[in-house]
Amino acid sequence: MEDARLLAMKKRLLQASVFPTLFAAIFALAPAIPAASAQEWAKQKLDQSPRHQQWVKIAYGQRTVQAFIVYPEVSRKAPVLLMIHEIFGLSDWVRSEADELAAQGFIVIAPDLLSGAGSNGGGSSSFPDQDARVKAVSMLSNEQVIADLNATADYALKLPAANGKLAVIGFCWGGGKSFLFATQRRDLSAAFVFYGPQPQDIAAITAPVYGFYAGNDARISATVPGTREAMKAAGKKYEAVIYPGAGHGFMRAGEDPANTNPANTTARNEATRRLEKLMKKI
Repeated sequence: MEDARLLAMKKRLLQASVFPTLFAAIFALAPAIPAASAQEWAKQKLDQSPRHQQWVKIAYGQRTVQAFIVYPEVSRKAPVLLMIHEIFGLSDWVRSEADELAAQGFIVIAPDLLSGAGSNGGGSSSFPDQDARVKAVSMLSNEQVIADLNATADYALKLPAANGKLAVIGFCWGGGKSFLFATQRRDLSAAFVFYGPQPQDIAAITAPVYGFYAGNDARISATVPGTREAMKAAGKKYEAVIYPGAGHGFMRAGEDPANTNPANTTARNEATRRLEKLMKKI
């Protein structure tokens, strides 16, 4: 029988050979863990909401669009707010923002503009990673995007709980598309553009446009003065606010627990108050 000292030595040798391999595996997985749960905070917020949420399929022509819809808890018919997601696709954060704005008395509907473009005909959630989603969104044509948005708006306006009024809101890539949608839809009551560039055909805009921009986002914010001049020359209503120190995407970053820029949180809070005040006018 082996004595205790020999057994202890073998145990130490075994641990020395196993632990480095184990630790290496853990560290290799570590970068993937935050990516997989990056918006878990948004998902938790969504799951705690008392409002009715559901997925719907909107078919038109040969295409079907998946959309997330949230109903307000109100006793009267409500206006519709069409929400356009960021370049990252229809994320948990976009859905949680839809739920939050529904609390203002709006039926909020957010179409997944990547519907059918993912694996096995899926949408945003079926892509392998964020880079793949960004690439896919970047390749969407304006024609398809506008067609999807029109179909979604038409669907929502026909809901028994809808009162016939329609507004649009978009963030990042979706901010630009909300501005673009305002050139295509004459029954809009308002367009809310979050850090998105202006479209070309502003002469076709009939609704007031309200812009929300970040001070540390010159790629977009540097275009605001020119947009003001162009909208004024065309006789269109355009009111823009630039939030000092905030970065692009401050509405999402401003409530992300991992955010390290206090200006993002300040901008989000101020922009939310402004948005809610404007929504009450519709």
